[in-house]
Amino acid sequence: MKLTLQGRSRLRVAAVCASLLALVGAGTAGVVGANAASGPDCRVDYTVKSEWAGGFIGDVVVTNLGEPVKGWNLQWSFPSGQGVTNDWAANIKTKGASVTAKHLSYNKKIGTDESVSFGFAGSWTDANEAPASFKLNGASCEFTVSGPSELDAIETAAAMEPGWNVGNTLDAIPEETSWGNPLITEELLDTVKAAGYKSIRLPVTWTDYIGEAPDYTIDQARLDRVTQVVDWAIERDLYVLLNVHHDSWMWIDDMPTDHDGVVAKFDAVWTQLAEHFKDYPELLVLESNNEPQFAGTTHEEGDAYNDELNRLFHEIVRGSGGVNEDRLLVLPSLHTNGDQARIDVLKTTIDELDDDMLAATIHFYGFWPFSVNVAGYTKYNEDVEADIVGTFQRAHDTFVANDIPVIIGEWGVLNYDHTRPGVHQHGELLKYYEEVEFQARDKGITMQIWDAGQFLNRNTLEWRDQHIFDYFESGWTTRSGTASFDSIYLEKGAPIEAESLTLERNGLEFEGLWQGDSALVEGDDYTVSGDTLTLTPAALTRLAGDRAYGVNSTIEARFSDGMPWQIHVITYDKPVLSDATGTTESFAIPTEFTGDRVSTMESVYADGTPTEPGSWNAFKEYWTTFNPDYEAGTIILKPELLNVLTDGQTVTLTFHFWGGGEIDYEITKDGTSVTGSAL
Repeated sequence: MKLTLQGRSRLRVAAVCASLLALVGAGTAGVVGANAASGPDCRVDYTVKSEWAGGFIGDVVVTNLGEPVKGWNLQWSFPSGQGVTNDWAANIKTKGASVTAKHLSYNKKIGTDESVSFGFAGSWTDANEAPASFKLNGASCEFTVSGPSELDAIETAAAMEPGWNVGNTLDAIPEETSWGNPLITEELLDTVKAAGYKSIRLPVTWTDYIGEAPDYTIDQARLDRVTQVVDWAIERDLYVLLNVHHDSWMWIDDMPTDHDGVVAKFDAVWTQLAEHFKDYPELLVLESNNEPQFAGTTHEEGDAYNDELNRLFHEIVRGSGGVNEDRLLVLPSLHTNGDQARIDVLKTTIDELDDDMLAATIHFYGFWPFSVNVAGYTKYNEDVEADIVGTFQRAHDTFVANDIPVIIGEWGVLNYDHTRPGVHQHGELLKYYEEVEFQARDKGITMQIWDAGQFLNRNTLEWRDQHIFDYFESGWTTRSGTASFDSIYLEKGAPIEAESLTLERNGLEFEGLWQGDSALVEGDDYTVSGDTLTLTPAALTRLAGDRAYGVNSTIEARFSDGMPWQIHVITYDKPVLSDATGTTESFAIPTEFTGDRVSTMESVYADGTPTEPGSWNAFKEYWTTFNPDYEAGTIILKPELLNVLTDGQTVTLTFHFWGGGEIDYEITKDGTSVTGSAL
């Protein structure tokens, strides 16, 4: 008996073999191991999570059924010469066939009826038979053993949820660190795994590592480095979605003008990758192409080119044999766009390939004006929500309802980045994230967040905004309640009056307001009428404290599940802008923000005509054309705005602030010189 077989037949038989192995180890005790009749004080659940030629991932759960233990070691023997190549959550030593796993400092204690778990990457040669007994601190344990179960396409994609992109790293050009991220490390993957992610998407740009025609040989060092990262992830029981990434616009988009050359190169690259990875376990998933685009084509022409490459990718990988015969393969729509016309074409491709281990992929960055903060879309509103609901409903109805999984290989908000603070108001961003994750859960769609360093600091391995990550984590399993806004602005010189917010319960029960560990008193501090939450003047006076500019205090609206909704009490005055001079390349307006923050900016000529860029509306794109610098006390106007203004014409800028006020400011450009006047 062994858990080692090939292909999907290997998986089917492995599950049966695992049960039989448990029976062999148990004698007449069913699937429970020896000594069950004498009432052992421990139970071990040993699982081969995944297996491939020469390797496997083991997962072990130890349950203490007796008195609490203050330190533990677990012993077993490998019956067919297996080895341990890496471990986590335990210190594992081997001597011949004998294996001892010992606690680490943080998991040494196991209370009665409590469990600890650990894992390891293993190696095997001829067989991978399961152990026949386990001892905890020298005492025999009852046990179960199981092998990798057969997952269909829907189940495989579901097992990848949630997922995380190692963005701007191996896809960076020309080298892994060229776009500011450090090298991928095992510690990085440990952090991602510990955070709860089940899969990584590993974007790889191969262009600068592909040799000349006709062989188009991939550089061995590059292939070795990608393989190393894939191995590390699989050792941690993470699914890996591997692709060709920026190749899509570096050479694949030349297909309309160099059809045969692009096809030959695409064929050669995927032939090499398929052969190299054909015996890797099912934890490796392959994606044809990233955001396929074909220069100078109509949508319909692009659909045809994309269909051709998707079919070629499928033919190459399936024909390479090994585990590739049944591996989950992921096919993108044109531009990975979720519009109905684009996904209908992809659905036809998948139907005609008649392969039950295919998934569709699209990307989702939300309603574009909100995603970049342009055209006055500063808040999460009906248009933003309708775009989310419509996209996920289309993907579900077209694919998931027809047993084709959907993986949203990238999602987020386009202009959100730690280097561009303030583009999106924090609470409005959280409402967007909450709805996207709910729609994904509701429609059975797997998502992989795009992270190019804006969420996880790759240098410190800490989340840049823990509150946002907490929302992500909560959203994997449940909804959170929100409100119409997350800030109450109190003008410094004005009397404090009652302020109301609208609760968005999202099917949950509102359970009250809290400041830290102290509950606010309903009636005295706030009232609730339907979905209207009103804070009293007395409560706001207390929360405002000495009324210094900025956030005076933060309270939480708590609901029956999910994340609390933070409400910030802020003191402000109308900001003051001052005259300035500068150039089209460097212009900053001195600004006393006095506790307020910029939400958006309009830019029009004297006759009311919107300026460029984006003259289709007066509201300009945040950060691309302007951005506040709160620490420096300035509002910076960007060359992208100033260089396209008409010389000599006065332009009125209207700055909108979250406190509710608007301030006009005039600028005039003369060549490269710019002057600004406060109004």
